[in-house]
Amino acid sequence: MKNIKRALLITSLSLASFAFYAEGQAGSILPAPEKLSSHAYAWIGPYGPPKKSNKGFRMNMGFVVGNKAVAIIDSGYTPAMAHEMLSYIKSVTTVPVRYVINTNSQPHRFFGNSVFKKAGASILAHPTEVSRMKNSSAGFASGIERALELKKDSVKLPAFPDQIVVKEKRINLGGVNIRLVPMPANHTAGSLVVDVVEDKVIFAGDVLYGGRLLAIVPISNTKTWLQSFDSLKKYGDATFVPGHGKPGKLAKFRKPTRDYLQLLYSHMSKAIDNGVGLQDAMESLDQKKFSYLENFKELSGRNASWAYLEREKAFFD
Repeated sequence: MKNIKRALLITSLSLASFAFYAEGQAGSILPAPEKLSSHAYAWIGPYGPPKKSNKGFRMNMGFVVGNKAVAIIDSGYTPAMAHEMLSYIKSVTTVPVRYVINTNSQPHRFFGNSVFKKAGASILAHPTEVSRMKNSSAGFASGIERALELKKDSVKLPAFPDQIVVKEKRINLGGVNIRLVPMPANHTAGSLVVDVVEDKVIFAGDVLYGGRLLAIVPISNTKTWLQSFDSLKKYGDATFVPGHGKPGKLAKFRKPTRDYLQLLYSHMSKAIDNGVGLQDAMESLDQKKFSYLENFKELSGRNASWAYLEREKAFFD
């Protein structure tokens, strides 16, 4: 009798554990993803930089499930994060992961590539981003080690993309199609937007920011970033997943993305035209109406500096 009761208890606990996981409970790194539509899921990251306490999770990623294949949108900051992604997907479907789309070349978008490559996936990216991945990955690996307080040389280089997307590409996952749309320079020198066609869900990557201040980096371009934002209007009332922030309609991202970019672009272009120096241009830039965004104190000054240098380069080119 005791053995029967013990067996029943073990079975009950096992079923409870399975149900707990299958219902999308958090792992050690990632929370449960949100189901956005019939086929699309997204992990919505917190704000702030990568660090030991968040294990590098501070961005949005996702996946799309078809009848024949699963597509990943960005593979994460570390192989450990990618393994959690893959485990969750296996709890949702038995359909294999066949595609990984790296939306840009920031390390948190592609350092989990090797995990999915080993699982049989092809990796797709914008041509300018593949070059940066290959040239900068050693430095990125060292940066990950510092940020997460890992041992030196413990982070290995990831698998690089094996397919370059130079024009719009449509992929049939079985029952749902995704369309990969190359974008000009925005946060990085190029990016891919992923349109989940039947579901009207758009994974916009770092073309869109919400809830936190966007980041201008040395390879950003405010002019073509504005053009990238405007090109998204053609998707109408679709649900957009930004690179950082909660999903929503495009109007939600107008102020934190487009309006902020327009301020930087207009102010710094005028400063360059009038021969105003960097320091004076930065001091005369009023960014206060964006101070409600997370990371404002950390990024606003740096953004102003890089925006000036970008417009200065464009002026002399």
